[in-house]
Amino acid sequence: MNANKCIKESFTVIGKEGSTRDGEGFIRRLWEDANSHFAEVQHLAKKDESGGLAGIWGAMSDFSRSFRPWEEGFTKGLYLAGVECDDEAQAPEGWTKWVVPGFEYAYVECDGGNAFPEMLNWLEENSLSLAGAVHDFTCPETGKQYMFFPIRRL
Repeated sequence: MNANKCIKESFTVIGKEGSTRDGEGFIRRLWEDANSHFAEVQHLAKKDESGGLAGIWGAMSDFSRSFRPWEEGFTKGLYLAGVECDDEAQAPEGWTKWVVPGFEYAYVECDGGNAFPEMLNWLEENSLSLAGAVHDFTCPETGKQYMFFPIRRL
């Protein structure tokens, strides 16, 4: 397990929101919806130094929207499939805006289906615990996918 750490200040994601109550496959459906309507929010997307998208996020929260981990063994919660945006951006109709609080994260590249349980074990082995909900991140530049595990709220 090649985990890294970083600090990420509070950031804004505008995307398509759903929950585990929407049934099996809901995350895939959210991404299909977000991707097929991306032109509606593209102008709001935050850019990096080279002019590319700053980040594609699958942000997660418990049902209270306080960004705590998913409930009941990480099986129940909210998911927002979207793009990182400037903080002042307003979500168009049919889209949802989340302001994710700042955290220190342990993160790992998802190169297989076991990243989540392996990282939970890594956290335990390193005497760390989750301080919030885990987020999916796709690097727009490389297409690589990561999972971000909050270990300390800023």
